[in-house]
Amino acid sequence: MGELVARSATDQLVELTRVFRVVIVNGPRQAGKTTVLNLYRDARGGEYRSLDSAATLASATGDPEAFVGAGGRPLIIDEVQHGGDRLLRAVKQVVDTAPTPGQFILSGSTRFLTVPTLSESLAGRAVFVDLWPLSMAERSGRVGADFLERLFTEPGSLISAASPWQRADYLESLCRGGYPEPIKIDSASARRSWFNGYVRTVTSRDIQEFAQLSDGRSLTRLLSLAAARSGGLLVYEDLARGLGVSGHTARTYLSYLETVFLSATVPAWATNASLRVTKTPKLFLTDSGLAAHLLRVTPELLQPPGHPALGGLVETFVYTELLKAQARTDGAFEISHLRDRDGREVDFVCEGPDGKVVAIEVKSSTSPRPDADRHLRWLRDKLGDRFVAGVVLYLGEHSYSLGDRIMLLPVSAIWEHGVLN
Repeated sequence: MGELVARSATDQLVELTRVFRVVIVNGPRQAGKTTVLNLYRDARGGEYRSLDSAATLASATGDPEAFVGAGGRPLIIDEVQHGGDRLLRAVKQVVDTAPTPGQFILSGSTRFLTVPTLSESLAGRAVFVDLWPLSMAERSGRVGADFLERLFTEPGSLISAASPWQRADYLESLCRGGYPEPIKIDSASARRSWFNGYVRTVTSRDIQEFAQLSDGRSLTRLLSLAAARSGGLLVYEDLARGLGVSGHTARTYLSYLETVFLSATVPAWATNASLRVTKTPKLFLTDSGLAAHLLRVTPELLQPPGHPALGGLVETFVYTELLKAQARTDGAFEISHLRDRDGREVDFVCEGPDGKVVAIEVKSSTSPRPDADRHLRWLRDKLGDRFVAGVVLYLGEHSYSLGDRIMLLPVSAIWEHGVLN
């Protein structure tokens, strides 16, 4: 991979600054926000300031009105969450006085910007762009990879010649994850050091900034527990037992991980169809490389069939790709999961604004069982015309039709149909 990778968020940023007074780029630390912001500045002008700098932070908090009043436009403020509510209110004052599009680009590594006391300052004035770690399409240098859109509009176009991706390629990619730095590091021990440092920084600095915990080690333990359960149902009592805390405390701690974009929940699908479904969400880490690191697994350890961590990691890998695809569509598709009281389950149910549905099952084998699509067929028959397509994603090479609106596709179909950059 080259030094700079084309990011789909860059085009979103350009488009949105033409319309909105304030654009907020949200995403985990080290996902590439600063690079995107500086590339935007170099191409389109503006002034970049980072609140990771102690001197810049002192200026922003000491006199926020003067800080935002001076400088070029757009004024790009990185890690803006460090500046707090006063800084955002100063931004609000500027854009209310002169409602010109593209005045400010703010970025943050926490969802601190979306809590009521802060978001109210910019309600109706700002729009959010989620910037996650690199997608496989971005890593592969492919633009226009539109897996979700194709599933809804022309699913048959995804059936193609054999994929060059082998099982070993998938294992290597999912263990590296999407953060730009560990992708570039060939040494396994150096990658471990990077992930160790990353976890330490986020739990001991970023979360402590808004949570003020007496012992940040509980968050590190919770991350490991969440990694072991990534792709499974979220049971707070289970996490609480593992941590030795109350269910309420486990819920609070997990919300901190979500605030810094390290974990996410996929809600149970809410449908009007006559399905007796459970309402428990699923828990995921938002990077398969981080999950693999916390589970202490490598591509070599995952190579033998039947490794207990493999299924959850492959599902996490697919989820993170769907999450990034969803961000590229500005949230046009909702991602849920389905499990009914009779034990039938579908890993991902993607619903469009018109109520149409695409269902996805993830298998960690290179040769799924003949009945791997049975729950997709069941859902198709229940939904009728609402059901657009069902897909079994697996670690093999070939694409097949499995009958009416159901396909078997390699996981690589998520990114392989874009155009090489």
